[in-house]
Amino acid sequence: MFRKVLIANRGEISVRIIRACRELGIPTVAVYSEADANSLHVRLATDSYCIGPADSAKSYLSIPAIMSVAELTGADAIHPGYGFLSERADFAEICEQHGIKFIGPSSESMRKMGDKANARKTMIDNDVPVIPGTPIVHTVGEIKKFAKKAGYPIILKATAGGGGKGMRIVRNDDEIDTNFTLCRTEAGKAFGNPDVYCEKYLENPRHIEVQIIGDKFGNYIYLGERDCSVQRRHQKLLEEAPSPAIDEKTRHKMGEAAIRAAKAVKYEGVGTCEFLLDSDGKWYFMEMNTRIQVEHCVTEMISQVDIARQQILVASGERLQYKQRDIQLKGHAIECRINAENPSKDFMPCPGVIDGYLPPGGFGVRVDSHVYAGYSIPPYYDSMIGKLICWGENRNQARRRMYQALKEYVIVGIETTIPFHQAVIEDEVFKSGNFNTSFLEDFYKRQNDSKK
Repeated sequence: MFRKVLIANRGEISVRIIRACRELGIPTVAVYSEADANSLHVRLATDSYCIGPADSAKSYLSIPAIMSVAELTGADAIHPGYGFLSERADFAEICEQHGIKFIGPSSESMRKMGDKANARKTMIDNDVPVIPGTPIVHTVGEIKKFAKKAGYPIILKATAGGGGKGMRIVRNDDEIDTNFTLCRTEAGKAFGNPDVYCEKYLENPRHIEVQIIGDKFGNYIYLGERDCSVQRRHQKLLEEAPSPAIDEKTRHKMGEAAIRAAKAVKYEGVGTCEFLLDSDGKWYFMEMNTRIQVEHCVTEMISQVDIARQQILVASGERLQYKQRDIQLKGHAIECRINAENPSKDFMPCPGVIDGYLPPGGFGVRVDSHVYAGYSIPPYYDSMIGKLICWGENRNQARRRMYQALKEYVIVGIETTIPFHQAVIEDEVFKSGNFNTSFLEDFYKRQNDSKK
């Protein structure tokens, strides 16, 4: 087992990892920017070190600063969480070169799956359905040629992308030039790699993802699927597991496809294969996230597998503690991302001081957060301040429990997405389970119609 784990991240995911390490008896090292000096992860870790100013490029994305702290403290493992350096193959490689375990896949596996265009080819070679698309495109002419063959709309995607960044939908020839330039520019700034590829754009699909875990001995399991179709500009707002749209047969096929994908790159650790499900029930591989995800909690609730703990154990060289036959999904779980945003003002971020804080509780209710009364939310980072997860014997019970928990959740001093989630949970279309990635647009239309 590791002697000491450094968490190269901030916020609720750092708190989650610290708690998993504590249960395993592993000391932890937190790193933080000057803006995060009072964050909960700083207080909970065994040791804490400031690594730079608020600017993430000079702190959380500073590999020299993080590696210096790891060397100074004797950390023999680094957990990257999600975001920041979590899918940077060069960071994983530097860890490997310094004899420090990167708690995630190898740099080689990450490069194979992190590059979206290369991942497409890997999936095709391993009999995993993919959306019609291209390798990396370098010219407008290449895009027009693909669009003529596939038909509009198409979507431009950053090969190193994720989190909705570096993506542009194109609906005709006239939109190619501008969107190609914008996509490359955004990709270059966000990921340090401007490469872009094309795919046929599926109108209003469901966004389904499958959680997998693999060890270095070639053992793999999948933990069912999550439905992440409630989104705003490709950013997830609410997730649930299992998906209301997936039957047992499809679940098994998707899970087996995800494992074939993982085996193809000798993947070790926790990962997620993302799929799109069209209105005809056909599904296609979209990408693989080579890290733990924000929404791993709903999968933990229905599978009773501690994903964060398993990630650390597998990284330390232990065999996976489960076989596929051990995985029995029970009940339903829903997660609402609690963001410091004002939904009535186009989800404008609302940093500030939390004057009062009372999280909900009760059976089947979980809150993952790094904030507290008196905490000042900095304006420099992602606006998510917590996650509320509720479990029930079935979807309707989980939904009702979530609604009551949201009513009980009190955050004073800032605007949050809690009222927005209350409205979504009570929405008739959401109740039906029959929706797709256009849900939010249709939801606001229904809200406006009800006020007339």
